[in-house]
Amino acid sequence: MLILLNLLFCVFLLCRYGIWPFTFFTKMGVDGPRPFPFVGTMPYYIRSLNFSFECSKKYGDVWGQFEGRSPLLMVTDPDMLKVILVKECYSTFTNRSTFAKELFGPLKDGLTLVEDDRWKRIRSTISPSFTSGRLRQVFPIVERYADRLVKTLDTEKPDQSVDVKKFVSPYCLDVITSASFSIDSDTTVNPDGPLSVQLRNLLKMKIWPFFVIIALPIAQYFFRLIGFSIVNKASVDYFQNLLKSFKHDHKEDKSRHSDFLQLMIDSEINESDIKDGVEPSKGLTEPEILSQALIFIFGGYDITSATLSYILYNLALNPDAQQTLQQKIDVHFPKHSPVSYEDLVNLEYLDNVISESMRLLPTAPRIDRMCKKTIQINGLTIPEGTAVGVPLTNLHRDPRFWTSPELFKPERFSKDHGEDIHPYAYMPFGLGPRNCVGMRFAVMVMKMVLVRLLQDHYVETCKDTVVPLEFNMLFQPKEPIKLMLSRREL
Repeated sequence: MLILLNLLFCVFLLCRYGIWPFTFFTKMGVDGPRPFPFVGTMPYYIRSLNFSFECSKKYGDVWGQFEGRSPLLMVTDPDMLKVILVKECYSTFTNRSTFAKELFGPLKDGLTLVEDDRWKRIRSTISPSFTSGRLRQVFPIVERYADRLVKTLDTEKPDQSVDVKKFVSPYCLDVITSASFSIDSDTTVNPDGPLSVQLRNLLKMKIWPFFVIIALPIAQYFFRLIGFSIVNKASVDYFQNLLKSFKHDHKEDKSRHSDFLQLMIDSEINESDIKDGVEPSKGLTEPEILSQALIFIFGGYDITSATLSYILYNLALNPDAQQTLQQKIDVHFPKHSPVSYEDLVNLEYLDNVISESMRLLPTAPRIDRMCKKTIQINGLTIPEGTAVGVPLTNLHRDPRFWTSPELFKPERFSKDHGEDIHPYAYMPFGLGPRNCVGMRFAVMVMKMVLVRLLQDHYVETCKDTVVPLEFNMLFQPKEPIKLMLSRREL
């Protein structure tokens, strides 16, 4: 009998543990969907990826949901977002919600995961890598690899569909490795080289540990104790050794290099320079240099190529917009003529196309911030330690801010005849001081290859094109985006 009572008591405690945090939003006076024990509101995402739209329609601009047992305050109110992302960024919402960041191995020292004064130091050190002057310096590299990519189409069968992300990824990798480390990885010509293979292995991160930690947060301490990482250790070792060799070469001969890595090396500091948690204003330690280099590679290869895939997909589905863009390209850049940085920057309709595609299909469908001290915004008290989520897909398709939000209309971003874009309803690269530091570089990389590709080719749908796109729980396409690249008859 005593054993049975003890068993029942343990079951009671376990059940209580599974639902203990679920009064959090009730105390705040915030509505939201009813959570399930241990897993919170995550089953709703499994049932429908339109979950955030359903919540917004039912609960308004603010609602509460739970990722496992962890509360997440979702906000789509522009006035609140102005405070969260901009006005109170440095004082209260400096940090992103870095869930179980120890599992990311060497990536944990990257700009996207570090916090507070350490983030400020790393950000201020890296920012000069992406000035207009630096972008002009690397522009010829970008043009060279765009030309090389388009030439590979000569070997493709004219009636064969192309996996668009697989097609543009080598170009993105070649650009980032050349601009960052002054090497020619040549993955455009040799897509199955060791660099590409190891990078693909690195991107195959284990997801199941996150689900374990979501249900049982104490599990993260166990993972940390055994040194577990979600990234492939062999691939991490490969890149760390590769980057260390690059770093050694740069130190041996500074005169040959003016890339991103050299700028970081020039700002290198010793870990002893950081004393008692007091951060210098600038500088990077060796582990931080390697982490930023990995982040550069990751962003340039995966995120930029995914965004390019969505742009080409939207152009294929909207041939009128594609035709208009090609007309603009033909006027500004006659065939085989050189492309200048200034002319590329000033091609407004191409900017409009990219912006509209990123509105409809943002590469990151949600951004978040962590509240590090209790604050009141618009009458709502947000307690210290609360994670705040911003569902970009909701904002980017909200009919309050966009006319016909489901339509692809690049002209809505026109400077002279476009819509009055609400500054806090569009943020594909994030917003405020903690936005994407490399966004101008990424846009330049995308614009260059789009110009070169559309000078000679049409992008068209085919029998293998999935319309509309279907996404998994990680908001990645379930099936590869496949299109036809047909040669233009000029």
